[in-house]
Amino acid sequence: MSQSSTAIITGASSGVGLQAARSLVQKGWHVILACRDLPKTETAAQRLGMPPSQYTIIHLDLASLTSVRQFVQDFRATGKSLDALVCNAATYMPLLKEPMYSPEGYELSVATNHLGHFLLCNLLLEDLKTSGAKEPRLVILGTVTANPKELGGKIPIPAPPDLGDLKGMEAGFKAPIAMIDGKKFKPGKAYKDSKLCNVLTMRELHRRYHQATGITFSSMYPGCVAETALFRNSYPIFQKVFPWFQKNITGGYVTEELAGDRLAEVVADPGYNKSGAYWSWGNRQQAGRTSFEQEMSDEALNDTKAQKLWELSAKLVGLA
Repeated sequence: MSQSSTAIITGASSGVGLQAARSLVQKGWHVILACRDLPKTETAAQRLGMPPSQYTIIHLDLASLTSVRQFVQDFRATGKSLDALVCNAATYMPLLKEPMYSPEGYELSVATNHLGHFLLCNLLLEDLKTSGAKEPRLVILGTVTANPKELGGKIPIPAPPDLGDLKGMEAGFKAPIAMIDGKKFKPGKAYKDSKLCNVLTMRELHRRYHQATGITFSSMYPGCVAETALFRNSYPIFQKVFPWFQKNITGGYVTEELAGDRLAEVVADPGYNKSGAYWSWGNRQQAGRTSFEQEMSDEALNDTKAQKLWELSAKLVGLA
């Protein structure tokens, strides 16, 4: 991969996003770290020994649609071409009693994880189309908890993902509405719903644009990264027990470093050029574990729902 290849990674100040940035830099890429906290991101990049010439930090708060639009302007001002966009950032607030809302008035986890990324993908499609790369890629991270066909997705706590008929979105998705299906607020389910939206968005991007543009759209799940900032808003006991459980009981545990390497593979390696695929390393980690194409849930494979979600999301983020 030539020095000039550029990837944007959202949420790259810690965790899998940061480690994927490190891994891509080691492969010779230039990485745009799209993050809220610039000093924290700079410190993290230095700590990993990333050469300053191989990364650029640009402010992005995905919860704010204004910030997303500003980020795209700031990125274009660098004059760099875009070869890969990685939608990695996510917020998870399972202990909330009442919903929090984004600056535009949307429930915060759906606003950050889905709507912010949805707008970002749409605005940067043009850049990916004109990238000059043989096969530009757009990768959206998935999660096992949003897929009832996977072991980790069979646990119905607090409730499985279910977008219903998207009634909450249809009604404008502003307070008092806080759930896509229009029902009572459940913070853990709001997160799962937002991640289901990520997969539906990936599939709809593939359906609409892959053939015409040659962009490869995919999702991936690197295995269970049990020790990550994603869980910082969970009960302290969960933060202790969950990694132990994944290491000793399920065998699903992977380090942030390994997960980052796997994400970088999906971005950069020729073997991952299938568009519309969901790559996974599964729930049981053996030495030398290789990826496979994960079967998606029935809801994630619902084309009618994907199209309806697309149209409603476009309206909410102000795309014509």
